[in-house]
Amino acid sequence: MNEITKTDLEKKAKEVRKGIVTDVHSAKSGHPGGSLSAADIMTYLYFKEMNIDPADPKKADRDRFVLSKGHIAPALYSVLSNRGYFPTSDLITLRHTGSYLQGHPDMKHIPGVDMSSGSLGQGLSAAVGMALAAKLDGTDYRVYAMCGDGEIEEGQIWEAAMFAGHRKLDNLTVIVDNNNLQIDGSVDEVCSPYPIDEKFKAFNFNVICIDGHDFDQIEKAFEEAKETKGMPTAIIAKTVKGKGVSFMENNVGWHGKAPNDEEFEQAMKELED
Repeated sequence: MNEITKTDLEKKAKEVRKGIVTDVHSAKSGHPGGSLSAADIMTYLYFKEMNIDPADPKKADRDRFVLSKGHIAPALYSVLSNRGYFPTSDLITLRHTGSYLQGHPDMKHIPGVDMSSGSLGQGLSAAVGMALAAKLDGTDYRVYAMCGDGEIEEGQIWEAAMFAGHRKLDNLTVIVDNNNLQIDGSVDEVCSPYPIDEKFKAFNFNVICIDGHDFDQIEKAFEEAKETKGMPTAIIAKTVKGKGVSFMENNVGWHGKAPNDEEFEQAMKELED
């Protein structure tokens, strides 16, 4: 594991958030709220947790990451660019005609993307398949999948979870970005998946509940996941939608809306400060 410090991670996460705000503003569309809530965990994964090499994005023994909630592509692109997979200057081309940075992750054209995603509920199935493949091939790479708390209202999520638990895929870690807001409102009012932890336990998962913005808790959770044998792990990360930008925090309106020029300046100033 990289010898990166908590302070380093906090600085990297701030740069990731600035990239998110920048690319969504440039695109004049996108999903900033959920991207910002997931930024800390994704920063930890790419800068400390995962066995990856930006110079060799397809190396056979790399760890895999599947962004099942593919609409928060701005977060993934910002992390990948800050990690060195492609220039950060390309972030401003998000969703522009001819850009390889599409509105959802595309594994065929974007370095570092292990799975195309965007159709909610399907990404976890792909991650489970990758984890099973590693077991069948006798390789030791790990697979990480990030799901949204609104996304887990999809039935396919639980089909995948049932399979993963039954097959004892202890090389799989599922992260639920539990910011309690989805496009139509609060998760508990739209179609409550609570208690999320007990549901994953019922599917034979080791379950860890954390503050998804606390790097000490994040590190401890992923360490426990690696040490857990005989069952997959689900990390239920309590997060704040729009984290880091005051007027976006816990505001469902920022699920899928781009900041205008004035809002962009304010957001960037807050992130700089």
